Amino acid sequence: MIQADRTIIADGLIKMMEPIIRRIVREELERMAKNRPEIFYVEADMPLYEDMLEIRKRSKEKKTELYSHEEVWGE
Repeated sequence: MIQADRTIIADGLIKMMEPIIRRIVREELERMAKNRPEIFYVEADMPLYEDMLEIRKRSKEKKTELYSHEEVWGE
């Protein structure tokens, strides 16, 4: 019985802490990107590069659908 109670408490703590941890990680990544832009780069042979080109193309064609912060992060 005590083990079951601990599991319930741990599960509740995880659900409570997850959005907080995600927010902190996002804030820290944003801070790092602003303060040390040389850390983040995309090279032409990276899959993300092609995705970024596609996003730019769609943006120029006004075919880009952006999601709100709440839709993406559930906040």
